[in-house]
Amino acid sequence: MEFSIHRDHSEIEADQWNALLGRSVLDVPFLRHEYQRTWWEHRGGGEWPDAELLLICARREERLIGVAPLFAAEHDGRRALLLAGSIEISDYLDLIVADADLPDFVSGLCGLLAERDPVSWRALDWYNVPESSPTLAVLRSEAGRRGWSYSQEVYRPTPYIPLSGDFDSYLAGLEKKKRHEIRRKMRRLYEGGRSVRWYVSDGQHLEAEMDRLFELMASDHEKAQFLTAEMREQLRHVADAAHLAGWLWLAFLEVDGQLAAASLNFDFGNRLWGYNSGVNSAFRELSPGWVLLSHILQWAGEHGRDEFDFMRGDEDYKYRFGAIDRYVVRATTLGA
Repeated sequence: MEFSIHRDHSEIEADQWNALLGRSVLDVPFLRHEYQRTWWEHRGGGEWPDAELLLICARREERLIGVAPLFAAEHDGRRALLLAGSIEISDYLDLIVADADLPDFVSGLCGLLAERDPVSWRALDWYNVPESSPTLAVLRSEAGRRGWSYSQEVYRPTPYIPLSGDFDSYLAGLEKKKRHEIRRKMRRLYEGGRSVRWYVSDGQHLEAEMDRLFELMASDHEKAQFLTAEMREQLRHVADAAHLAGWLWLAFLEVDGQLAAASLNFDFGNRLWGYNSGVNSAFRELSPGWVLLSHILQWAGEHGRDEFDFMRGDEDYKYRFGAIDRYVVRATTLGA
């Protein structure tokens, strides 16, 4: 493998990057070229105002074999190399490399970092790596071989719902109490002669639709604090990039002509990824968020999606829909 260091996403062809991702150890929206480029341009919505991009590529006979999308920043009191996308808004991250090439790529990557020291790093500090990723074992082994320390800890749960058919089949697999709660809330909204409509955006009016989403999100105190001007700009550009690449899935629920709930998702890799959502507080007693999510799950099952991924967070409602936990980890390696 021949390694090279790049400082701008334009130096790597998007088609080659995404094709490699498609056969990589982890194929997720947050590692797509368009997402990574957008995240870096806005520094994660202002999360990393002072950072240095470090895209390390490996090629074999000019064929792209691996990409380590990294950036250097001060973190936890030391100069660290983090996975681009860290930490707050990219739920799954990893190296971009096929399983068969992973050991050689990690070995070559660590060798390059040890010998050339391009950014005077002190630690590799990698967040949001799935606990099932083969990268973790390979990195642990390579660190041990070099006399570097390695530690790993569970960082966040990432609940998901497996899907295998229509909505009735999904409900039948839930505990009786959970099944009845979902049905009761859907029935209550549709009773009383209300006009109810849910739909998925075609992206033709995306700017205005993102404004509507932000308005609903901001009605929640915690989300209002999250939605800084920089973060709004970041999320707009993420939605634009996802729409242009064909994996944006933005859904709305209207009650009597008024927006009651919205849900920003990604439709990628035969699953729906639940990225963010908002609810109109004026309709809160009618549980519009629950009803919209129920419609989303029904659509996903009927259209052959394997699962709905809630991604990071252990909010109670996820488990009331029958979500199952899996986890992402933080892996830290200290150089000798």
